[in-house]
This record gives sequence, C-alpha cells and structure tokens, in this order.
Amino acid sequence: MTKEKERKMFVGIVWNCAAELKFILTAILFLFSLITILQFMPIRFSTNLATTCISVPSFSSSTIIDSVSVSISAINASTAVQQPPPPPPPPALVKDELLENGVIKRAFNPFGSAAYNFILMSAYRGGINTFAVMGLASKPLHVYGKPSYLCEWIPNTNDSNMQKHINVTGTKILPDWGYGRVYTVLVVNCTFPIPVGDGVNGGKLLIHATTNGGGDSKFNITDTFLALTESQQDFTNFISTFSKPPKYDFLYCGSSLYGNLSPQRVREWLAFHVRLFGVKSHFVIHDAGGVHEGVMAVLKPWIEKGYVTLQDIRDQERFDGYYHNQFLIVNDCLHKYRFQAKWMFFFDVDEFIFVPKKSTIKSVVDSLSDYTQFTIEQMPMSNKLCLEEDRGKSYRKWGFEKLVYKDVKKGIRRDRKYAVQPRNVIATGVHMSQNTVGKTTHKTEGRIKYFHYHGTIAEHREPCRQLVNATTITVDQTPYEVDTTMRDIAGTVKRFELKMIGSTLQKTRQ
Repeated sequence: MTKEKERKMFVGIVWNCAAELKFILTAILFLFSLITILQFMPIRFSTNLATTCISVPSFSSSTIIDSVSVSISAINASTAVQQPPPPPPPPALVKDELLENGVIKRAFNPFGSAAYNFILMSAYRGGINTFAVMGLASKPLHVYGKPSYLCEWIPNTNDSNMQKHINVTGTKILPDWGYGRVYTVLVVNCTFPIPVGDGVNGGKLLIHATTNGGGDSKFNITDTFLALTESQQDFTNFISTFSKPPKYDFLYCGSSLYGNLSPQRVREWLAFHVRLFGVKSHFVIHDAGGVHEGVMAVLKPWIEKGYVTLQDIRDQERFDGYYHNQFLIVNDCLHKYRFQAKWMFFFDVDEFIFVPKKSTIKSVVDSLSDYTQFTIEQMPMSNKLCLEEDRGKSYRKWGFEKLVYKDVKKGIRRDRKYAVQPRNVIATGVHMSQNTVGKTTHKTEGRIKYFHYHGTIAEHREPCRQLVNATTITVDQTPYEVDTTMRDIAGTVKRFELKMIGSTLQKTRQ
C-alpha cells in the first residue's frame, strides 16, 4: 500500500470517529475543570461532592470505625508529650453595674502578673534553731503592702514520739536600702524557739509567703515553697563546720561581675590580693556575664590552686533588680560561707586593699577584733593620668603601677567598703551591713585603706592618656597629687605571681 493510500485511510477513520473524539475531549476538559474548581470550594462541599460523584471502594461500618479509632489513638500518642494541657478558662468579666441609687459602678478586670511574690535563690542553716532564706520579691509589694512569711519545719519521721511540725513567723530583712527596681532583695530569718533537725531523721523547711492584700486588697494569696531539704548527713556536716575553727582567715565575697572586663586588670587584682591575704584566704567570684574567655584564662590558675571559686549567676538577669542583683549575691555568699571564715571582705575588682608597710592584714584585723564590722577609707585614683617618665614604656607596666595620681578634693563624702566577722551578721549590703550583732567602727584611717581605680576594669586600651611631669595637677576642676604607694610594691606582686603560678599569664592582654 502506498503512503498516499495510508494517509487517506487515516483521515477517513478520523473523520468517521470525529463525533466520538469530540465527546471524549469534552469529557476530559470537564473533568479537569471540575477538579480545579473543587480546590477552591469549602471542604464540606468538596467532600460531599466527591462522595457523590466519585466511586470509592466499599468498607463495612465497623472497619471504618476501627480505622478512625486507631488513627486518633496514634495522633493522641504522638502529641501527648508535646502539647501542654489547655489553660483554665479565663474568669468571667465583671461588667459595669447600675446601682439602685442611680450610681454606675465601674468594673476593673485584672490580667497577668506584674512580679513574682518570691524568687528563691538559697537557704542555709545558721544554727541549731535558725535558718536564712535568700531571694527576690516584688518591690511594690514591700513598699506599699505588708507581706508576711511563715516558716515551717517538717521532720522526716512519722514517729508520734518524735518532733512534730513547728511553725514560726519569719523576720523579713530588706538589705538593699531601697535600691531595688521591679524586685527587691529579701532575706527571711527563721528562728525557731527550740532546736530543729537532727542527725537521725533530717527534715525540710517550708516558707508560706502571704501577700496580705498587697497589690490587690480583695485577695490574700499565700505561696508555699520548699526552701531547704536537709538530710541526716547535711545536719552532721553543719554541726562539724559550726563547732570547728574557721577554715579561712579571710574570705572575699565579690559582687556581680558583668560587662567586657579586661583580663589584665583582673590578673593584677588577683595576684595583689592573694599575696595580701595569704595562704588561708579564698575568693568567691560571681559571674553575671563578665567572665569571658580571656578572664577565665586569668582565673583558671588560681582556681586550680584552690584560691578561687567561680559561680555562674547569669540566670539572675531574668529578674530586674538593682545592679545585677548584687545585694542578693553578697547575702548568699555571706550565709553560704558564714562559718568557714574569720573575716569576710566586701569590695570590687577595681579596688585594692592596702595596709602600711609595718603592718600585715592579720595585725590590722586583730587590732579590730572587738568589732563585728569595720569600714575602709577610699583613695580615689585617676584612670588616665600617668607620669611623663613612663612615656614609651607604660604598656609594660601594670595598671596600679602607672596610675599614680590621687584625687585630693576636700569636703566630699566618699564611698567606703568593709569587712565583718560573719558569725555576727544576719544580713549584709554592698558598702556596709546594717544587720549585725556587735559594734561597728569607721575610725580605721592610718590602719587600712583601699585604692579605687574607677573606670579601668572594662578598659581594653592603654589607660595612660595624659602624661604629666608634675607632683600636683588640676584636671576638670579636680585636684590631683602623686601617690606612689601602689607603684612601689608592684615589683613584689609580680614576683609573687611568678612564684605561685609561673609564667602562664605573662602574655595576658588588656
């Protein structure tokens, strides 16, 4: 058959089947149009239409129910852990009300929470019948309300002949002098009329914190929380520590460290004070974000030597208190180490304690042993004035070695720092304690002082920005004079560091 005949045969077949092809093409077009429209229709309509028009395999009703039940069970099992329980329904809104006398009583509907009632940090035993509980609390609650605290001791025994639950009203102490922000520091002292706890059963301390209408006088809310759990061994360990002489002669409780601190300044401070306080001393450093990699490298050799304990307190930043909650931190340190040190010192890492050459730190505190607390006079130093003779070589000198100009302005009040015999202190502050048992003295001039290099601890550049060839100078209406007290002992401190930890920190940067 020729190609011409084949072509005519194909055309003839198509022409004879034209009606059938038109029907098929029209049906396909309609089907695709229907599918497109179904995508934009509501699910209920689409499902009904699909059920009506599309043939599906038939199942018995029991099979369908079983399949659905299995599917729902599988979904519930997979989501049970991930999905929290639904929140309780919100209380019904109180609406404005028209009173019989024609007055419109307006309604107020509270939502949410402004501040927590209590944020627990720690609790420590302070004796055979007393405890101290440290935390933060809502400042408005304490300024404008009268919250109260009930302490409850629960022994771990069911023996009817043994000690029962005992309650006592807690004494609240606000040691931050009103500096708090959203939260204020709170120390709750729980002193029971009889000894509680023993080395046989152990027990636990509960605090019942009651708002007494603070914030909303319509409600009197009590939050109960577990402040301390004490095992038999915990009690035995406390009695051992309580009855022994203190482990340390001197313990440093540092305030919160924050910001981008200079590793070199921290290095100098540690070497200086480890030498000053001696082998029976310890330094508790609190990291509120300031201990970065460079500072950690400086602390590590002294941690390994047993002189430093580093505590990470960064989580306290969640709660808006004063100055990284430093009042809370020093109170925790006080009560945690209260029976492990003869003397506790409270000052900052840009401050250097100094005693005269013919004295030692031990001889000074021994002369003040009749006092629970003594304060220390400040020597404010310039953070930018240096001697002309250090030009070109100041970068090789330590900060306290080259910053030698002292602020000598008269007639102004300067901050003081302090030291305490911790067994006689109930709560403490940053510049001094107002909650002590025993005497306090401020007359320590000539016996002990501290040099304050304000603004240097976070500087990562050379602090000498003005070189001076004079013994006195006035800058920005502030008079300064040369004081080489710290400069004169820098060499001794450097040799001490080298002896104690070697050359590991010799390449420390600003």
